[in-house]
Amino acid sequence: MTTINHGFHATLTAQDGRGDELVDFLLKAPSPPDDCVVFLVGRSASDPDTVYVTEGWTSREAHERIVGTAEAQDTMARLQALLAQKPEYIDEVPIGGKAAI
Repeated sequence: MTTINHGFHATLTAQDGRGDELVDFLLKAPSPPDDCVVFLVGRSASDPDTVYVTEGWTSREAHERIVGTAEAQDTMARLQALLAQKPEYIDEVPIGGKAAI
């Protein structure tokens, strides 16, 4: 089992009516590297334009290394075009659980 030492939970608010497009973009984005142990996309049950992302990484350094690449910067720029406001981030380290998706 891989140990997760860095992670976060992000709340993304899509531009009005673009929640489906935001979810589709996130799910079709380039696959995270092996250092990204958890990448989950969820959605508010009451607001389809509110999308949640939970990520868990082997280390902060691994995350920063990937975020600094040209590919990641391009993906983030395209993501920003779908958002109505800046994402909100909560420092979180996923510990365990189960996903049957």
